[in-house]
Amino acid sequence: MMVKYFEQMFGYDLSSTLNLLQIVESNPAPEKPLQLLSHMLAAQQVWLNRVQGLPMGSIVLWPALGSKHPDLKNVLSASNLAWIKHLATLTETDLENTIIYQNALGETFNNRLMDIITQVLNHGTHHRAQIGQLLKAQGIEKLPITDYIFYVRNLN
Repeated sequence: MMVKYFEQMFGYDLSSTLNLLQIVESNPAPEKPLQLLSHMLAAQQVWLNRVQGLPMGSIVLWPALGSKHPDLKNVLSASNLAWIKHLATLTETDLENTIIYQNALGETFNNRLMDIITQVLNHGTHHRAQIGQLLKAQGIEKLPITDYIFYVRNLN
């Protein structure tokens, strides 16, 4: 049941982020919002690598302002699909498994998989709110609705 719940939450995460990305890309000065979106994606990849026991590679968690941003729509979709595919391999019991990982400073931590997944999803919500505030400060008045309950209502 929780695996299906997390799959739905990643659907929400993708939908709300793509809706916000449309506004960001049409914004005349989108650099900071694009940096936050790129950071969200990088963090999703870092966490996915951690839970899969893969090396971090050359992932940059905070891209420099002014750096070239990837095709965020496709990268967002690919990242989401990678998480959905990983979730499809899990059982309910797997969610209780402890994941041992290192942060960027080399410190070792351990957390339950379900708590890591919750972190990934909440991290996205946090940064989408920041992006919304940045866009409002730039004079954008009409932002997409990114509330979870709105997403769920539109599923049916």
